[in-house]
Amino acid sequence: MKNIKRRHFLSLATFIPFLNFKKMDNQNPKQVIHHVFFWLKNPNSETDKAALKEGLKTLEAIKEVKKLYIGEPASTLKRDVVVTDYQVTEMMIFNSTQDQDIYQVHPIHKAFVDKYSHLWDKVVVYDMLVD
Repeated sequence: MKNIKRRHFLSLATFIPFLNFKKMDNQNPKQVIHHVFFWLKNPNSETDKAALKEGLKTLEAIKEVKKLYIGEPASTLKRDVVVTDYQVTEMMIFNSTQDQDIYQVHPIHKAFVDKYSHLWDKVVVYDMLVD
């Protein structure tokens, strides 16, 4: 009986390095990637583009925003599935959906929308939970 217990332990111990205890913890929320695309009312205006980027940088002051990236369409290979007709994009990383919810009603975010929404014609948002 002692050998069976030992063998059983050894076979289980083989899999321990592959267990992801972080994923097994239900108290640990998943990160959220919040990716926003802006189509400007004046798509050829470098001034409007610069102003929007300046406004987006103010969102970094919100403590729930863990990382902020601001950019424009990349000059990559043209393919039917690649969207490149937007002018500005921003991508934020949050530690949880709760943090993203706080961001949405944060005074700095509301001030950004109030001050800069006149610049864009269309906005599309993609929110993603990270596995």
